Amino acid sequence: MRRKAWLFNMDKKKTFVEDIDRSIYDIRNEDRYSYKSDKGLTRDIIIEISKQKNEPKWMLDFRLKSLETYENTALPTWGPNLDDLDMDNIVTYVKPDTEMKGTWEEIPSEIKDTFVKLGIPKAEHEYLAGVGAQYDSEVVYHSIKEELVKQGVIYSDMESAIRDYEDIVKEYFMKLVPPNDHKFVALHGAVWSGGSFVYVPEGVEVDIPLQSYFRSNSPGAGQFEHTLIIVEKGAKLHFIEGCSAPKYSVTNLHAGCVELYVKEDATLRYSTIENWSRNMMNLNTKRAVVDKNGSIEWISGSFGSKVSMLYPMSILKGEGARSEFTSITFAGKGQILDTGTKVVHSAPYTSSTINTKSISKGGGQAIYRGSVTVTPNAHHSKSTISCESLMMDDISVSDTIPVLDIMNDEVEIGHEAKIGKISDDTIFYLMSRGISEEEAKAMIVRGFAEPIAKELPLEYAVEMNNLIKLELEGSIG
Repeated sequence: MRRKAWLFNMDKKKTFVEDIDRSIYDIRNEDRYSYKSDKGLTRDIIIEISKQKNEPKWMLDFRLKSLETYENTALPTWGPNLDDLDMDNIVTYVKPDTEMKGTWEEIPSEIKDTFVKLGIPKAEHEYLAGVGAQYDSEVVYHSIKEELVKQGVIYSDMESAIRDYEDIVKEYFMKLVPPNDHKFVALHGAVWSGGSFVYVPEGVEVDIPLQSYFRSNSPGAGQFEHTLIIVEKGAKLHFIEGCSAPKYSVTNLHAGCVELYVKEDATLRYSTIENWSRNMMNLNTKRAVVDKNGSIEWISGSFGSKVSMLYPMSILKGEGARSEFTSITFAGKGQILDTGTKVVHSAPYTSSTINTKSISKGGGQAIYRGSVTVTPNAHHSKSTISCESLMMDDISVSDTIPVLDIMNDEVEIGHEAKIGKISDDTIFYLMSRGISEEEAKAMIVRGFAEPIAKELPLEYAVEMNNLIKLELEGSIG
């Protein structure tokens, strides 16, 4: 069902909601690089990307096979319109004019200053056990605390992982998300570059989060990082991912891929704040497989991009496996954020919890598209789904599109969807206590988002609150 909300103040003048101030994320650096591929997607371009990376033959063969799959796969026939995406005008590989460094001081000043303004070095110093920073198509900085290395934890960029841990990478790489899954996964398989590899040995608990931050700078380019995380039996990890880009007048593309392997009794929390620019097409794919009594927790905030299609998926493969998905989406003027999650209960006594919130304004479209499947053998499984939407004006849209495919009678499934607007009575009450109209509305919005914010690490909760800070104009009476 499509829903629209009308928001008026007491004298019936429509309240105006300002857009998010994202000026800090719109920092533009000169488009400097040591290598840039031609526009478009050809066999020769793929071969040259692999050559630039000095990859093993099996990876080049994988890329070329993925290209063939891409060329023979149709665009999705559902979801947002993708007509603005013209691969003939997308640059698929931009190598920064620097090699990867082990200290921030070694990074070229222009790139370093961008990450400093985004708060990445400060966060590393205060909150994190390791950091990877990607600029356009390559990781330019990587670090991990020595005590984790001594415990056998591996945290590296994907290119280094292929060289140093080739057998592990080859066993897992794009096995959970194969190139024939959909067209943009096939594209990713052909042109992927950068990303993170994490391996946590059996029984090791990483108490302080690891973080990768992806910054796209080059106009008209694509970013295709690959993240591969393996958390062995009884191990524990919190991994944080941040993304941003400046705004350009041309289309940029993000088609990354995340593969998460959560083994028996292991726990993985995966937190993401995606804050792409309004010219970005965000067509990302994320998937986790969870073994017996394992747990995957997704914490997701989607604030940027012109179009997003993003549906993190949990495959609950082992008995007692658990999945929690908590997300917030903010769609402003000109944005179509089609997001949600997929869960497959394929073993007995599995459980999933889905809690999503969306805010739309200025004609933005916030769409929840979810799928929960319970297979015939997944008896005594449980799933709870809650979707809440807050619309700020009479031109914005919120859709909820749930699919429940239940193939077993011995299950507990609950689905709830709510739509709301800011109550004039609530605003009047707060103003009667000496609070301004603008701050009253901002308080309500912050309260709406608070259950998501409290699940994020401190520095990302602050960022999220800054992103959803609303400046409201208008008066009552």
